[in-house]
Amino acid sequence: MRSIFDFVIKPKKSRYNNVKNVGDKNLILNTEMQNHQYVSREATVLSTPTSIKTPVKVGDDVVVHHNVFRRWYNVRGEEKNSRNFINENTYLCQQDQMYLYKKGNLWVPLKGFCFVKPIVNDNQLSTDKEKPLVGILKYLGNDLRRVGLKENDLVGFSPDSEFEFIIERERLYRVLTNSITIKYEYQGQEEEYNPSWV
Repeated sequence: MRSIFDFVIKPKKSRYNNVKNVGDKNLILNTEMQNHQYVSREATVLSTPTSIKTPVKVGDDVVVHHNVFRRWYNVRGEEKNSRNFINENTYLCQQDQMYLYKKGNLWVPLKGFCFVKPIVNDNQLSTDKEKPLVGILKYLGNDLRRVGLKENDLVGFSPDSEFEFIIERERLYRVLTNSITIKYEYQGQEEEYNPSWV
């Protein structure tokens, strides 16, 4: 099955990512269906759209928006699936709902997106554990490389442009490439912030 405008994908493991193995027991982390933090964001591509050229191929692992697999309740309290739902193992995904794909062992962001690793806040007067609006570029595409940026550059980004993801046990922010505002020079005391719960 191929769609004209959408990718057809399936969840990598399941729709929700709310069970953790602790020894020989399963610990349920969340029982709320609508909490976006526990919706799975990893998928495998089953087919690509017929109307667009894309570097993403059938079988690639991808990172998608949390609303693709999410269930929710309408105003009458009825349980509903997202508009992307076809069946429990098949979903449609629009191009702008897909942020990252895996080629071999490398994650590659799609055009318009990059991923930034937060850093520890060195301001002793602040109670925030991570430095706001500053991070280290982890995954970036050719659009940022053309302007001279590369992996591990220290950058600043616009307020409210970051969205949290856990990718390979690492906490990252998905940031629109046009929201990267500045490249900083390293001062030497910057430290990556990756909390132990990840």
